[in-house]
Amino acid sequence: MNLNPTESTLKLKQQSNPHILFGTELNENSSSEQFLLSMYDSVQASIFVVDVLEDGDFRYVALNPTHEQWLGISSENLRGKKPEDILSPVDAAKVRQHYGDCVLFGKTISYEQCLQFQGVPTWWSTTLTPLRDANSRIYRLIGTSSNITPAKQVAQVRGIQAEREKLLEAIALRISESLDLNTTLHQTVKELRQCLNCDRIMVYHIQPNGSGTIIAEATVTVDTSLLGKNFRDPSFSTKYKERHGRGCIQIVEDIYAAGLDPEQIDFLVSLQVRANLVVPILLQQNLWGLLIAQYCDQPHQWQQIEIDLLKQLATQISIAVQQAELHQQIQHLDTQLKLQTQQHQVQLQQAHNFQALVRRITEQIRDNQNETQVLQTATKELVQLLKLESCYIELYSPCLTSTKVAYEHTINLPPSQGLTKRIADFWEVYQPLLEKQHRQSVEIVSQWHPKLLVITQLACPIFDEQGILGNLWLLRPTQEMFDKFEIELVQQLANECAIAIRQAQLYQATQAQLGELEKRERLKNEFLRTLSHELRTPITSISLAAQTLESVLTPEGVLNIEIVPQLLQILHNECGRESKLINDLLTLTYLEAEPEPPTLIAIELQTWLPPIVESFRDITSCQQQQLKLTIDPALPSIETDITDLERIVTELLSHTGKYTPAGESITVSAHLGVDGVQLSIINSGLEIPSHELSRIFEPFYRLSKNDPWKYSGTGLEMALVQKMVRHLSGSICVESANGQTTFIVEFPKTTAL
Repeated sequence: MNLNPTESTLKLKQQSNPHILFGTELNENSSSEQFLLSMYDSVQASIFVVDVLEDGDFRYVALNPTHEQWLGISSENLRGKKPEDILSPVDAAKVRQHYGDCVLFGKTISYEQCLQFQGVPTWWSTTLTPLRDANSRIYRLIGTSSNITPAKQVAQVRGIQAEREKLLEAIALRISESLDLNTTLHQTVKELRQCLNCDRIMVYHIQPNGSGTIIAEATVTVDTSLLGKNFRDPSFSTKYKERHGRGCIQIVEDIYAAGLDPEQIDFLVSLQVRANLVVPILLQQNLWGLLIAQYCDQPHQWQQIEIDLLKQLATQISIAVQQAELHQQIQHLDTQLKLQTQQHQVQLQQAHNFQALVRRITEQIRDNQNETQVLQTATKELVQLLKLESCYIELYSPCLTSTKVAYEHTINLPPSQGLTKRIADFWEVYQPLLEKQHRQSVEIVSQWHPKLLVITQLACPIFDEQGILGNLWLLRPTQEMFDKFEIELVQQLANECAIAIRQAQLYQATQAQLGELEKRERLKNEFLRTLSHELRTPITSISLAAQTLESVLTPEGVLNIEIVPQLLQILHNECGRESKLINDLLTLTYLEAEPEPPTLIAIELQTWLPPIVESFRDITSCQQQQLKLTIDPALPSIETDITDLERIVTELLSHTGKYTPAGESITVSAHLGVDGVQLSIINSGLEIPSHELSRIFEPFYRLSKNDPWKYSGTGLEMALVQKMVRHLSGSICVESANGQTTFIVEFPKTTAL
């Protein structure tokens, strides 16, 4: 009999007689097949038949009734299908490996395996027997399987219990011996995955904003690793978080059959998760993270022992986290203590250096050293002491409207020596400084090349009980702010700078007073020498005239009668000159003291001034000068002392006429100015150098080289004019430019009616 019938004949026989599933009809010479056929329907074991195709592929032929009951698949539905048609890819690969081994070795093999049927994992003990045709080719496999799931579950539970105890003991020991949380977590998830034989174990640390990071992972597939990934679970809502916070766990045996939201299903699929077990990790009743076990390719029925193991490990992880955080706190406190100790030592050294600097500056001040040297030393040593980019001292103007950089020491920054600032332009900066408060800020140095420079500025006011003097500026080339200790030390140094500045100001004021006293003494001596000369000159003339007159007058009569009138005229003139000099001197002395208030009389310049000016008409004509008078008709009446005012106008006209060359003009004008009535006397043809203008009103000062008419006078006229104008509460000034000189007398509005 042919033991390898054609496929069409085989199908007909199989359909008519299910006992032909082995591919041969029963005959007396096939004892093994007869034995197998007798067992096919009668035994309680599960039997299945697999064809081995010529291309090496496998297709199922049939199942016996017992196997149909276990699998829930009919023989008709199974017939002609490949392993991939009824099994998951992973399980199909497993059974193909066993079928291939049986064909390869050509003998019966036995093995155990776990397969998923309709989402239920089942353990089988299988014996696989090959059948050969007449050509000894293996064309069919007969498999006999027993369901050993209950026994395996018991063994698994026992194994997990043993592994759990071993794992918990190892983790507890590791936590007690190691403070490295990262190492502890990675070793824990690795051992836990091996214990549960699942696809992935993770520790998910939850951030305050609700997102989280996988900080530890053990997985069978490195390509799908999630370690270090940061994401937010869409199911991690407030309610979900509260549930985990109460210690609840999440058990998902199959994401497609657990009633999850579509969004969460999509999220788990993106992570290649099929079964999920999530246990919260609590830290002082707060949710710190999650311990997660996962199956990626197939559902999984989580056992209570697995759940309990994860809960116990979550507690151990919580202990490890608390221990690590406590260790971090201790390390942080230790670091802070060391840092504070270092800072304290640095501050002590700074204080020592500052005290030495203050001591040196105090000694320099005590030794009356130059202010510039003292303050320049302060800026230079501050730069070195505090590692500054620049340090400078600016001083306020007397009216506190501006500042000027007086002392500076800089390293790389552009120098600002002599720089002036208007306080109004930087009011927000100078307001606290003027209130004697320090100011600190971070600034960008403008126009700094080749790179942008950010500096920290500290300004400490320099002041004493008499008022504010300036500011001490410190520029540090970092964004590190000056601490309170440094500010106090700098302010202490600023106080020493105030002493140096005030001492320098006092010294300068003393020197100025000494200079003024020396000047006054010199002027007094010059005045006395000039006065002595001026007094002696008329007396000498009088003495000579008297001697001459005496020589020409004899008892017998006059020798030369014609000379007598000339001598008498000399005596008369010199006596008048002496008398005027004495009177001017007495008047000047009177005005230098505290004179009585002037006698005021209301006058109108329109009628009062012309006669005074006209009295000089003959003199100016003789000297070929033009005399002009202009009076504003709208001038109001003024109250003044007419004697003093007449003396002022007369002396000014006399002085102007004396120094005006022939052919030039003298103009007298009276008009209403901004602050009062102005009286101006202008002469052309004379321009006085600027260095001589301030001496016009000095006693006995004469512009002799510019006196074309050689009028002598007493030399006290302009000094008297200045004193009398001031006595009338007015002011007088002189201007000279463009070939002319102008005297301007102004009486304030308070004297105008």
